[in-house]
Amino acid sequence: MTAVLWLGAAGAWLFVVTFLVDGVTRPGYRPVRHAVSALALGPRGWLQTTNFILCGAAVTAGAVGFAATGGSVLLAVLIGVFGVALVASGVFPMDAMRGYPPGAPEGTPEETSWRHRRHDEAGAVVFFSLPVTAVVAAFVLDGVVWPTYSALTGAVMLVATLAFGQAWENDHPRTGLVQRAAIVVGWLWLGLLFAHAAR
Repeated sequence: MTAVLWLGAAGAWLFVVTFLVDGVTRPGYRPVRHAVSALALGPRGWLQTTNFILCGAAVTAGAVGFAATGGSVLLAVLIGVFGVALVASGVFPMDAMRGYPPGAPEGTPEETSWRHRRHDEAGAVVFFSLPVTAVVAAFVLDGVVWPTYSALTGAVMLVATLAFGQAWENDHPRTGLVQRAAIVVGWLWLGLLFAHAAR
């Protein structure tokens, strides 16, 4: 199961690397303003869609490996929920809006598609399940370092997620930056957790 745990770690870390590189090289896309999910739109949208699905599947597989190697079953289930929600975020793309892809309306449409609504629901699970997972990890992991790191991760990610939600509602010009802060903190922790379990 060690290989499966490393697969989970790779899925978490490659997700971040992929959207960071794609975001700064995508014509018309502004990483500071636009959400990561917007990368699933436009001519290169397949790349972020694949990123959602493959990395989510890798994290879900890692969750199975985590449970199989004697890790907390509750923690494994929460990680699995996060992974499945990440896959769903790729299956159901958001609508074009806020100037991306180029030519899309600048604002937020009053009516959104059913796919966009499913994407929002999956995104809510993604962004709230991971800080909850980190908080649970703070209580079930042994030692001092990992419980402390997990508690800090959960707190920082929760604050960043709430800030992202507010920024999104107000179409703040730094919405994408706030979201990236939450993702980097949470996904880095998850990858390190898998790597720690694989040792």
